Amino acid sequence: MNVDTGITSEVLTIKSETKLTDIFNEIISKKSQAVYEYIEKLNLDDDSKIIVIGTYFTGVGIVKRLSEKYNDILLIDIYPHLKELLNTEIGGELKNNVNFSSDLDLIYSGDVVIDTTGFGGITPEQSSKFNVSAFIIEDPVAEDNDILLKNKNNIHKRLDSVNSPNKAILKTQGIDTKTSGTMTLTIGVLTNVLEECLKKEGVLYSACEMGFFEEVIFKEKDIGKFIEAVDVNALKISTINPFDCDDLIQKELNKIESKMI
Repeated sequence: MNVDTGITSEVLTIKSETKLTDIFNEIISKKSQAVYEYIEKLNLDDDSKIIVIGTYFTGVGIVKRLSEKYNDILLIDIYPHLKELLNTEIGGELKNNVNFSSDLDLIYSGDVVIDTTGFGGITPEQSSKFNVSAFIIEDPVAEDNDILLKNKNNIHKRLDSVNSPNKAILKTQGIDTKTSGTMTLTIGVLTNVLEECLKKEGVLYSACEMGFFEEVIFKEKDIGKFIEAVDVNALKISTINPFDCDDLIQKELNKIESKMI
């Protein structure tokens, strides 16, 4: 347990050993494992080409997981600087080379296509041009608890438009978030943990080390700055009665499930 003195020796500050990157990676791992197991059941030819559309963050995790076995993988994203995520710890370790491109014309060049672009991503019109062995799409909605997001979600139209004998949806949910994005789920985990901390006797207050990282990634386009910002203890708590806050984080993470439907 990481414990330090607070304002006085009577009040202590406890810090999680869990870092923000640990939370990201456990969520990403759940998603990428579900996709990997689905693709394994397809019994693909060794020379099959796998296309993953969208890097942030599901896409980078999926290609890193698939790189453990498959050799012909192409990650496509309209933001060229996101290629840098392949060389970070986000999503795990890259085992074999993965190609990267920002040319959307290449999305039709694969045998298997995995669309992680969510809201405002690949359109039904673009989807109708796919003629592939398998097509997987990530559902950006988690719990169907927001009518506006539910109505905005067009993945079923996109999926119906695809010509493929094998179609599946990657669904991630479990902690009552509105969307299934890794950043949304991370904030959901920490928000729930903060509420649990306040229920404990002796806790003065608690805080999580979250910022609005999308601005760093997509506005400043500084991946190095982002990696540095998230390499921090996820949670800090002021209390007179120390306890293991990493257990609380893990309990929330254990509630999250990714599956193919």
